[in-house]
Amino acid sequence: MTKKPSLAFLLLLLMTLSWTPVFSQSLVIQNPVLPGDRPDPTLIRVGEYYYASATSNEWAPLFPIFKSNDLIRWEVVNYVFPDGAPDWAKNNFWAPELSYDEKKGKIYAYYTARDKSSNRLSVAVASADSPEGKFRDHGPLVAQELGSIDAFETRDENGKLYLLWKEDGNSRGKKTPIWAQEINEDRTQLLGEKTLLFENDQDWEGNLVEGVAIFCKNGYFYATYSARGCCEIDCDYVTGVARSKSLLGPWEKYERNPIQVDNAHWKCPGHGTVIENDKEFYMLYHAYNTEGSVYVGRQGVLEKIHWTEDLWPILTDEAGYDKAASSLDFRDDFSKGLDPIWQWRVTQKIKHRTDQNGLHLQASEENEALGTLLVQGTKSLDYQYEAVLTSDPKAEAGLALIGGASNRFGAPVAGIGISVVGNKLTLWESIDRERREIHIQEVSANPVRLVLQIQDGYRMQAKVEVNGKLQDFGQEQDTRHLVPWGMGFRLGLVSKGPSDSYGHFQAVKISY
Repeated sequence: MTKKPSLAFLLLLLMTLSWTPVFSQSLVIQNPVLPGDRPDPTLIRVGEYYYASATSNEWAPLFPIFKSNDLIRWEVVNYVFPDGAPDWAKNNFWAPELSYDEKKGKIYAYYTARDKSSNRLSVAVASADSPEGKFRDHGPLVAQELGSIDAFETRDENGKLYLLWKEDGNSRGKKTPIWAQEINEDRTQLLGEKTLLFENDQDWEGNLVEGVAIFCKNGYFYATYSARGCCEIDCDYVTGVARSKSLLGPWEKYERNPIQVDNAHWKCPGHGTVIENDKEFYMLYHAYNTEGSVYVGRQGVLEKIHWTEDLWPILTDEAGYDKAASSLDFRDDFSKGLDPIWQWRVTQKIKHRTDQNGLHLQASEENEALGTLLVQGTKSLDYQYEAVLTSDPKAEAGLALIGGASNRFGAPVAGIGISVVGNKLTLWESIDRERREIHIQEVSANPVRLVLQIQDGYRMQAKVEVNGKLQDFGQEQDTRHLVPWGMGFRLGLVSKGPSDSYGHFQAVKISY
């Protein structure tokens, strides 16, 4: 006779099978999680995946969509505007902010851009059925005379939908109010009157506050925000926090602000988004690596939020720097088409084709003596950028280190590179639409292997392969003067010449 298990045993067995320990385990973070120039990062969760985006500045496709299942490893899966700028906008494509409406099953991408007709910085919005789907642009929502930037969507304590943004008063030597105004559920129109939440009124904030992001905990709305100067090598950006029981205020700023300043690894941290993961809160923000500085740009850094006894969120300078996280080698023979990591000037329409022989990039005489550009950001200070290309008698094709454009519409990009046309190999520099030839030499090999070796972020040595050996081409060049506004260098493929010619690139390789 089989003995029946006791009730106590069955209950114990059930508890053993179904019980899951409830505890919070912090992520093991390797920063930067978004290496390269990824300013003003935004972050949401949709189902089991996280999605992020970042400022594009003047490089299309605009506003990359990154995807991750762990907040640490990300890949580009989409762009908000894969074909370039919306019809109404011309430049300054900044600060995307993603929002997910679970009831509607819709993704909204707020962004900043400058209006062609009014020349005002404007907050606009686009929507899609999925972060990986096609976005539809709905155009500007607000464009104040001083400029409107850095949008953020949230709901108040009664579930009413609001849009927050910064009025860009610092561009005219004025205060920088953070406004909130109700927006309709379709995200196409602001309703009622705007309400001032707060502005820069404390000494530590300097001449601006911006980049507001809202999250809720402990019965409070918390607003993280940035202050002081975001960019350039002399930046002094910092992060502060304010809180309120009601979205429309009154808002109280933390008496020990700023809650985040420079640490040993990261400089000028700010403009981020807070997200909850496994009952812990994390902030994804941008910062310059203290080694890489402006030569790499503002990288995406993830850091855990801690709490004071009186319920204020703080960041305790835990963010380290893992060189391996930035050292992402890249190879492309274009056999699978054009990798989505490549970008081009938003003011330029490019044409290309790919086949089993590589990339054929249509040449042009555009772009301030540089021709057609296809670029991607660099991710570290020391690397080798190389390409094997076929020389053409009409199209001058090569490699270049491209500086970011200034904020002026139509402002020229600057660059320095090595290129070949026919049997003429040239080391050149282009600034303010004027080209200077530094070193010229004949080359007999075809195809030819060209190399740019970079050290310390700005020391560039051009090389060419001759008879199977790499040889220096000209002297080492100091490129520090080519990086304006802290946007980092881009690594460019250049195709210059008449529009009926093409630069032919067989393969490209970046080794960190």
